[in-house]
Amino acid sequence: MASRIKPKVTAGEALGLKLLQSVREMKAGKAARVTHVELTEVAEARQASGLSQSQFAEALGISKRTLQEWEQGRRAPSGAAQTLIRIARRHPEVVKEALA
Repeated sequence: MASRIKPKVTAGEALGLKLLQSVREMKAGKAARVTHVELTEVAEARQASGLSQSQFAEALGISKRTLQEWEQGRRAPSGAAQTLIRIARRHPEVVKEALA
């Protein structure tokens, strides 16, 4: 019985093999995990309007950074801004008109 000597695999090669296996699994539809992200009311309103963050922020008269903070839930809109967001969510066409 002849013994087989396994060649040593470098750390880089091992990582490459793991990445290749991951790609094969993804192509086969075997996701390791699925992440579901719940949108904030602000993000829903912007998406309903079909506008980019820059455009939506301009229409509301706020900075893009403020909008990002609201969408990510790190900050909350003031009372008046909350009302604008609710209107934008129910009537996205109104926001687009504000840019015209």
